[in-house]
Amino acid sequence: MLPDDLRTALDQALARFTPQELSDAVTRLTERYRVAGVSQGGNHLRTRADVAAYAAYRMPATYAAAAAALRQAAMLTPGFEPCSHLDAGGGTGAAIWAAAGIWPSVERVTVVEHDAHVIDLGRRLARGGPRPLPATTWRQAPITAGLDRPPADLVTMSYALGELPERDRPGVVKWLAEGAAMVVIIEPGTPAGHATVAAARDVLAAQGRTIVAPCPHDGACPIRQGRHWCHFSVRLPRTSLHRRIKAGTLSFEDEKFSYVAATTGTWPRPAARVLRHPQKRKGVVALRLCTEGDGLCDVIVSKRQGDLYREARDVDWGDAWPH
Repeated sequence: MLPDDLRTALDQALARFTPQELSDAVTRLTERYRVAGVSQGGNHLRTRADVAAYAAYRMPATYAAAAAALRQAAMLTPGFEPCSHLDAGGGTGAAIWAAAGIWPSVERVTVVEHDAHVIDLGRRLARGGPRPLPATTWRQAPITAGLDRPPADLVTMSYALGELPERDRPGVVKWLAEGAAMVVIIEPGTPAGHATVAAARDVLAAQGRTIVAPCPHDGACPIRQGRHWCHFSVRLPRTSLHRRIKAGTLSFEDEKFSYVAATTGTWPRPAARVLRHPQKRKGVVALRLCTEGDGLCDVIVSKRQGDLYREARDVDWGDAWPH
């Protein structure tokens, strides 16, 4: 769920538009993305109503995915307390809100975003509420490998790397990692999103960084092609406005995402990670795991295994599996 301050600020920003205006803008945006494609360039957000609709449509899910990924990274790096945060392609700032909620140590934030209207809304959201975000600098610029940037302990890029031409991505990933103690890249939980994350992971691992999440190892990703891809899911509530502009009826949605978190130094990692919803049948739990030694493997835990079975009954998709 969005923090109270962010939810209040977003509601205030959306109040200047009617629900129908926002719904119509979402329809237009969906058609533009469908025709032009996400990574084909061009400015899909052409009016303030487009920007507001995009924030209403995507910011809750982007925040939820970023919070889930950053929380896992923080859990596996105890004692990491970043003072500075760079968010590349940061849009209206979902990732900086997520990071601020996880690392209160962050004092300086820089967001690089190419769209001036998006920056305007992001800046207003960051100032909203009784507890605004730490000092945030908003910079209008396209993300390129040669762009000058401030040093930052934490660097994030959410749902933006895949929008760049594929040939430019390795250089941008190296640029993201310059001087950073932790780099977190998040993409949609689709085969294409996983492929983008896996390629970024290769670049970061080649630099000698530790892949702390979600992988339990630094070796080659065992999921490369076919009908399987590495992704995770987080459930978030929908407001009545959210349901209307999405033409949905459910009071929640599941955001699927792929991500990688890489750091300098070494950190303890789990023995394995659960890659799918565990299959639970009477007296049996089937787990699909990513492991360091065996790559992908399927494990069956039966009721006869006592404590291990009870642990398997409680484990969920994306959780660490220590055995």
